[in-house]
Amino acid sequence: MTLSARRRWLLFALVLTAGILNYVDRQIISVLKPTIAAELGWTDDDYGTLAAWFQGAAAVAFLFTGAIVDRIGVKWSNPLGVAAWSVAAMLHGLATSFTQFIVVRVALGATEAMGTPNQIKTVATIFPPRLRSTGYGFGNAVGSVGAIVTPLLIPAFAALWGWRAAFVVAGIAGIVWAGLWLLATRGLPLNAIPDDAKEVPDDPDPAPDYGPILTDRRTWAISVAKVLSDSTWWLLLFWMPDFFHRTFGLTGTGLGPPLAIAYSGAAIGSLVFGAGSSALLARGWSVNRVRKSVMLVSALLVLPISLALQTDSYPIVVTLLAVALAGHQGFSTSLFALIADVTPHEKVGRVTAFAAFCGNMGGVAISKIAGLVLVAGLGYGPLFAFASIAYLLSLGWIQLLLPRLRVVAGPRAPATAVH
Repeated sequence: MTLSARRRWLLFALVLTAGILNYVDRQIISVLKPTIAAELGWTDDDYGTLAAWFQGAAAVAFLFTGAIVDRIGVKWSNPLGVAAWSVAAMLHGLATSFTQFIVVRVALGATEAMGTPNQIKTVATIFPPRLRSTGYGFGNAVGSVGAIVTPLLIPAFAALWGWRAAFVVAGIAGIVWAGLWLLATRGLPLNAIPDDAKEVPDDPDPAPDYGPILTDRRTWAISVAKVLSDSTWWLLLFWMPDFFHRTFGLTGTGLGPPLAIAYSGAAIGSLVFGAGSSALLARGWSVNRVRKSVMLVSALLVLPISLALQTDSYPIVVTLLAVALAGHQGFSTSLFALIADVTPHEKVGRVTAFAAFCGNMGGVAISKIAGLVLVAGLGYGPLFAFASIAYLLSLGWIQLLLPRLRVVAGPRAPATAVH
């Protein structure tokens, strides 16, 4: 199978749009937390509990979604996932009690777990290895657009039509997306790597193992790194609006600018580190050198995050958080590319999903811990202290288990021409 350039970039654009919708749907509740909490009487511990339920549901679902993606292929798993989580998002608009919110958050977390394995496997399917870092970088960057747009638009939308309408409209957008994907992929098989998306790896693994993923040290190298690094991401995604509210008294539309600036840092980090990785590979650097160098630089960018608690300067705090998020996305982009580098194509969906399961379990822990820490009056100090070293610990773990990365070549696709 070969893909025309036009079809490839159309599919990639749709994948990026799905990432935006994924972030918007999950982040609406954090941006509107002050409004919803005031109306429904939530405490910080209640909100932490909701976040933990969301993360826990996603984590458990990841044990199955990767296998679903590997089994039915990205042609069908993409619209299935987006449509399912869009329905779950719309149901938020009908919830009235805390128990009902737990149910809809569980539903959203479970269905959004289709997003990550879909994105990683789709990019690995339509792009050659030399462009995958750029693809994952753009994926993370455009996903961050959802995190930028949500605090800018959702509070204003909620002020005009109510917070319930925000969930419903976001869900409708996802249903429309699923229809567009089915139209774009009509007549197109996407069950294997296209012939024009193959390259000979620079350091091939001569005997790739196609057995169970849990006996493979590559799986555990990636998965534990996801636990450590994703904990910081989920901490900031769910609690950064609250942090700005506590620190500077911001609510509603006032939260939009600092959150948008911070997540712009995430987008920039994705683009810079993704494109930079591809450029270094094109210059002849080994995959081992590129991935680990980028991860180190990214980890160092997160290190100063605790300084945000040592100053009352609004610009400095926003800048520190933007730099930290840029570091996270640089690290995340390399970690996703690492999955495609070292994992046999037939197992990419499952390894991605298991790693995401582990990352979400880290999110479950940090979400609940954050609520308890804040209720106990300890502030964000212990949480930011952990975040500052999490990425260095992640890189150290990868180096321990995978001292030299060996790239696995993908399978041959069926000889079907698609234009």
